[in-house]
Amino acid sequence: METQAPSQIPAIEELITDIVARLTLTAHVFLSDEEGKQPDLASAEIAIDVAGAAFERAKERLKPGERLAITQLLTETRMTFVRKRGL
Repeated sequence: METQAPSQIPAIEELITDIVARLTLTAHVFLSDEEGKQPDLASAEIAIDVAGAAFERAKERLKPGERLAITQLLTETRMTFVRKRGL
């Protein structure tokens, strides 16, 4: 197994941003009720919780614009989850 040189490894801030975005978008898919399928609230909740925890752990290392964008994305996703759960 080859080891990547340090210059090829993305910065932790990039990795966290990517992970949070992917988990949040995945949560939206789990919350979808398109095509008559029921939302998977349990999976959406896990994705939201893990994304939130990753963001909280690294938010101080992010640029203000990145921090704001992720905060807004997580807030929107959490609100969608609450609406779906309340149905």
